[in-house]
Amino acid sequence: MGREDIRRKTGLIIKRGPVFLVGRIMGTSELKWSDSPWDAWRTRDREEAEAVARVTGGDLWLFNPIAGQIREAVWK
Repeated sequence: MGREDIRRKTGLIIKRGPVFLVGRIMGTSELKWSDSPWDAWRTRDREEAEAVARVTGGDLWLFNPIAGQIREAVWK
């Protein structure tokens, strides 16, 4: 069994102010937010993340839950 590259666990999450998007509250149009990036909805699809960030008014951040690292997503 080979070692998995932990960089592949890094995903894009949405941060708005001090909180992170978890998702939509089922049966409503309300969004659920959390103080913890570990609770955040995460994707590796940049286009999907950018679309969600636009709709929610949040910013994109990169988060690796294995390493516990978080940083703002910046593309040149």
